[in-house]
Amino acid sequence: MPAVRNPVSDTRESIPVLEQHRFDVAALERFLREKVPELEPPLNVRQFEGGMSNPTFMLVDGAGRRYVMRKKPPGKLLPSAHAVDREYRVITALHPTDVPVAKPYVLCEDESVIGQAFYVMEHVEGRIFRDFTLPDLPPSERSIVYDVMNDVLARLHKVDFRAVGLEGYGKVGGYIERQVRLWTRQYELTKTEELPSMENLMRWLPENLPREDETTIVHGDFRLENMIWHPSEYRVLAVVDWELGTLGHPLSDLAYLCLPYYYADRHRGDITSIDYASYGIPGEEDFVAAYCRRTGRDGIEDWPVYIIVSLFRLAAIAQGVYKRGVDGNAASPRAIERREMCRQLADIAWSLVEGRRRG
Repeated sequence: MPAVRNPVSDTRESIPVLEQHRFDVAALERFLREKVPELEPPLNVRQFEGGMSNPTFMLVDGAGRRYVMRKKPPGKLLPSAHAVDREYRVITALHPTDVPVAKPYVLCEDESVIGQAFYVMEHVEGRIFRDFTLPDLPPSERSIVYDVMNDVLARLHKVDFRAVGLEGYGKVGGYIERQVRLWTRQYELTKTEELPSMENLMRWLPENLPREDETTIVHGDFRLENMIWHPSEYRVLAVVDWELGTLGHPLSDLAYLCLPYYYADRHRGDITSIDYASYGIPGEEDFVAAYCRRTGRDGIEDWPVYIIVSLFRLAAIAQGVYKRGVDGNAASPRAIERREMCRQLADIAWSLVEGRRRG
């Protein structure tokens, strides 16, 4: 597997705005001068590289203050996708809690301003670890990073969604079943070829879902790369990219966070076969046990099924990113690579199903 490029990056890193994501900066500046009084013109705009869904931009005002804008991508979009309004709502609700998020400033749903809905939040300066293996850290510090990540997820799931004004942010109960239906439908809308493992999973999953049900706030894309860390301390300053946030089953977030134990991402590192004890990264069993301790669980029934669901969901997401790449309106030129990722994830998920059958 090739080495991951830039295993640690700085949140100030950005590139010129890609051609397909350019918009009327003057119109944005006029809007923000009314909504963010401290903003001083002129406004300089650059784009953050790497996002596959909602394009994200660095805004720097005339006084050097930095802000971040996330907007919907251009082109025809799938139903319910790229919901920047939902992102804004959840970070607004979580900002007063002990879950670290960026300070929200303003949401604009009027597409006449720059062509798509968008919101603006504070720019959080810090580090982003992009490689699951944390190659630049010693084993003792790798352990700390994984433990802090585990703790932040547990803190999120312990927030009372009603108390922070998120009642109605999603449905209560039945989340896993709805996810399977949703991603089956989204996959079928973006399918470009027949993948036997995906077809098998779409038949198997509805009949084999976990029996336990509960509801918390879920992030939907909770992973190492979606956290901004303090520049010099092992402390998370902000969890970002809340596009898939909703009310749902907390173990869906945990399963997604554990996918690197099953799938080696060529852009984010491989921990599928390392010696966890000597390397400093906890094995899956220990990582799950730590989360259970933090959330008061005795254990998790049907844990492999949560993993299978999560692999299926990510495969469907990868296919959607690939389809946007084919159509030319993805947020990153790397989107076209997701074709093979969908196949690989589906094959791993189906191999786990077959392993359960043999077991």
